[in-house]
Parts: sequence; structure tokens; C-alpha cells
Amino acid sequence: MAKYKTEPLKLWNKAKEIRQQYYKNYATAHEKGGIRWAGGAWTFDAVPAGLGEDVYSLTSEPYGASVAWNKNFALECQEAAEAFGFARDLCSYMRNYWGSILIDKYVFGGPFPKPDFLWQDHICCSHAKWYQNISYLEGGIPMYCVDMGAGAYKPFAEVTESQIDYIANQLLDGIEWLEKVTGRKFNDELFFEACWNDFRSTSRWAQICELNRAVPAPLEEKTMYSLYVLATLQKSWKVVADFYDELYEEVKDRVDRGIAAVENERVRVITDTQPPWAFLKIFRYMEKYGCVSVGSIYTYGLEGMFVYDKEKHEFNHRPLPPKKPETREEACRMLADWHMCKPEYQHFVHPEYKTLMMDAICKQWNVDGVMLHYNRGCEGLSVGIAEVRLGLLKRGRKVMTFEGNMGDEREFDEARTVQRIDAFLETFGIRKSE
Repeated sequence: MAKYKTEPLKLWNKAKEIRQQYYKNYATAHEKGGIRWAGGAWTFDAVPAGLGEDVYSLTSEPYGASVAWNKNFALECQEAAEAFGFARDLCSYMRNYWGSILIDKYVFGGPFPKPDFLWQDHICCSHAKWYQNISYLEGGIPMYCVDMGAGAYKPFAEVTESQIDYIANQLLDGIEWLEKVTGRKFNDELFFEACWNDFRSTSRWAQICELNRAVPAPLEEKTMYSLYVLATLQKSWKVVADFYDELYEEVKDRVDRGIAAVENERVRVITDTQPPWAFLKIFRYMEKYGCVSVGSIYTYGLEGMFVYDKEKHEFNHRPLPPKKPETREEACRMLADWHMCKPEYQHFVHPEYKTLMMDAICKQWNVDGVMLHYNRGCEGLSVGIAEVRLGLLKRGRKVMTFEGNMGDEREFDEARTVQRIDAFLETFGIRKSE
């Protein structure tokens, strides 16, 4: 039974158009005389922007998720990767990506577009190896990888000047490497602007997520997947930063007018990490109970820049720096400092930090229950997940778990997961409407 007003998101089509344009720009870069590079969603994409306005990227995790959504294409990629010799228990995004190269098919049509260079950073155990294998499969593409280990593995931005220097100096060396492998002169002004767009995108997305504290929630997680992804594609792109400013105003207006994402909202939950992309319909199934997922540590903190306040036990957006960078050295240090407080990096420190962040979200976003995905497809973001479950239970949170794989639908049991959702939601005293 409807309880709140609801309406479509006005900017929905614009978000789709930006995403489509991004993938088209990459595929057609050489036709326009431009260059293209590949790297992860977490890499410092503001740096290659200094090579010119005709430089286009392909980020690997969102590409792997796009493959996963297309179940038949994904299966072809996974079987090709396995036939080549890659183990099935490796990151499923990585296997989808490698398989796409091996079958020489771009999930958006045509042959797989070969990058001119690889620009990556190393957080997860797979990141550097992912691109080493891409270089090998594509015949030896030049690769540069920034090691984040000495800087990022400190909880909640508790970093020292020497750790910032460690990252910043690698970026400075990387700029010289980019000039060498591309033969282009690096433009500092383009770099500074890209840094500022990065800060704008990631701070503003965090503010958009904070608006979901309202009851009713103006957004639900299935929709948020199509919105947060723009920052994973290219957070330093002015188009993305400007879009998030527009989106913030629309979502704020929805809050002011009481517009709900789920008209019969009765129970609010959060998830933790990547969903099974081929089965996003489970979120629509939950709505039959009046259950809305208001987000996750993943949708909020993969690209949203938050700071955890230990004293208040709060999880709030990080405000923009006081000014734009003015020198190359300053820009690299600002980038290093900004990204070392990324919430998703805390997964690699200790399960307690993820537990604290999720518990703070439960408190601030008026959450009733937590759904944890025992995700076989991502070792990095699933590490310590059983300890997170125990930590949340000890704090009085209701928790359910389900098993699956973000990028390999062969490891997701839809019927069993639906049964677990039924049992979990019925503990709130609610029943499903048909």
C-alpha cells in the first residue's frame, strides 16, 4: 500500500548518456587522433588528464561489472579466461576483463579497443597483477603502477607527512614516465583542473549519499549503482563533477518535498559490497515488503570521500580542500592526502574498521538491518566479512548473509537467496505484497 509520493529521477537519462559517451569516447579515441589508457576505478585518473584534452580511459572494475550484467557475454569471457589457464577463484571482474581481451570483443560492440598505456595503483592483491597480464595479453603495453601500501593502509586518514610523500613522489615520477611513453608534454593547468574535479566529484557524491538519511529515502541502492558508477569511470572529468552538482540539487529537492524512492517504505537496510550484478532484481523483490536498501559502504565509500569521527561515532563527507593546487608538487600531495582516507581502503586494515563504519551508517541513516554478501568474486572487499557480521551483531544490529559472486552468475543461487531474504524481512513483522 502506497505511503509516500514517488516520481522518476529527472537526471536518470543524463546519467545513462554520460556513461554511454564515456565508453564510446574510449573506443573511438584513435579515430579522433587521441590516446587511450586503461587502469582501475581507484587509480589517480587526474594525472593522465595532464597529457591533453583528447586522452580517454577505460576503468576495469566498472567494465567487469558491465560484462557481468550481460550473462551470456560474461560466460563467454569467463570460459575463455579459464581455458587460457586463469583460476576460477580469482577476482571475477578481472576474469571478465581478461576474457573480453581473449575473445577480442568489447561488451559495448566491436573488437576490444587496445589501450596505449596502463596507469594503475595497487591496493587489492589483484590490482598490479591484473594489469601485468593485460600488458602480456596485448603484446607488451607500457605499464606504471603506484604502490599504495605504505600510505593507504592506515585507518581513517591517520597518515604522516612521509606517507603522503611516498605516494606523491610516485605520482611525480609517473608524470615523467607518461611524458616518456606518450611523447607528449605534460600540461600542469589541465592537471590542476582535473584534481579539483576529482575533489568535487568525490566530496559531492558523499553529500548526495548523506541525503539518504531522510525518511523516506529519496534514492534506493539499485538506482544508486547507476549514479555512483560515473565517479568510478572518471572522477576527474568535469562532466561528472558538474553532473553530481546537478544531482545533489535534485535529490535535495526530493527530500524537501518528501519524494520517496520506494513508495511503501517500511524497513530500511544497507548492504556492504558489490552485488551480484546479473541479479539486481532482488532489490525490486525486497520492495514488495516495503524494504528499501538505502545504500552501502560500497556505494557510499568506493568513490565518495568520507571521514569517520571516532569521538562522535559518525561517518560524514569530507569537505573540499580550501583551494585548488597551484604547483605540480602540491597537486600530487593533495591527491595523495585526499585518497588515503577513502573508506573502502579500510577493508584492508582490519575488519573492525569496516564494522565501525557500517555501524555508524546504521545509526545515521536510520537503518533497521544489514545484508552482507559473502562475495566469492572479490577477495579484497570480502576479507574479514565473517568478523564484520559478529561485530555488528554484538552492537545489536540485525544481520543476514547470502553467498554469491559479483561477476560470475554461476555462483549465485537466486532461489536460496530469495528464501533468506524472506526469512530475514519477516523478522521485522512485515509481509510481502504481490
